[in-house]
Amino acid sequence: MRSAELSRKTKETNVYVRVNLDGSGRAEVEMDAAFCAHMVTSLAAHSLIDVTVRAEGDLKHHLTEDVAICLGRAIREALGDASGIRRFGYATVPMDCSLASAAIDLSGRPYSKIDLKIEGGAIEDMPREDIYHFLETLATSLKANVHLWVHYGVNDHHKVEAAFKALALSLRQAVSLDPRRKGIPSSKGVI
Repeated sequence: MRSAELSRKTKETNVYVRVNLDGSGRAEVEMDAAFCAHMVTSLAAHSLIDVTVRAEGDLKHHLTEDVAICLGRAIREALGDASGIRRFGYATVPMDCSLASAAIDLSGRPYSKIDLKIEGGAIEDMPREDIYHFLETLATSLKANVHLWVHYGVNDHHKVEAAFKALALSLRQAVSLDPRRKGIPSSKGVI
């Protein structure tokens, strides 16, 4: 089973994350940041990665940041040497008025380019900049290239949710095992 668990305890947060890449999309998320918890649950459901998160902290910013750190590191650890994975994934997802696309490369080289076209200052209890920071931190700790953009939309909640669903489907594709792939999916022989 391709799974991993991580804990991170600082003066600001106490976070536990467990992932199973070969799961069914089950999510158990306990954290005092409702919109972030909703997005992590959506990420699990559509990536088919089982995710458990137990997190508490002093500020929602610190909480969302450390959850992203642990989630990315846990997925990376669960990949092992990445032998046999597809490595790349991409998806486009509509959600009511919005359309979002994502592309991911589990290259071992962190980079993110994110354009969510959020117009308001916050979505539910999550400030706009924390949404971007969560996704950028996830890409960095996952050591992945993540390109995520909203093509258009009217409702900020729907734009971001479409983006997370597109990211989830991309991740599902990238971590999946390719029956034709033998070894590491790189001409260098290592990721």
